[in-house]
Amino acid sequence: MASPESNTDVSLADFQAKIHAMYYEKDVQRGVDGTFMWLMEEVGELAAALREGTAQDKAEEFADVLAWLATIANVAGIDLGKAIQDKYGSGCPGCGRLVCTCPIQEKP
Repeated sequence: MASPESNTDVSLADFQAKIHAMYYEKDVQRGVDGTFMWLMEEVGELAAALREGTAQDKAEEFADVLAWLATIANVAGIDLGKAIQDKYGSGCPGCGRLVCTCPIQEKP
């Protein structure tokens, strides 16, 4: 995580807006299905980096996955910040607690 003095924090809204400004016209032409396939390719690259990549490889792949997630959200008309707040703003969607107490075998 970024240290408080590093000034690398970017809000989710700002990041989604930046991705929109950079890529939206191309992304809309590709559509949700085509964009989803790029997201899945990046998830695969992240999986490979997590297994055998350097810290830099991992950081770049996390950034790519987040960028493609923002891209597909833009194409689908989803505000990621609102979606996160709506689902996780009050705690775990499974048990409703701030610190999840759901059984480890269950996906909340």
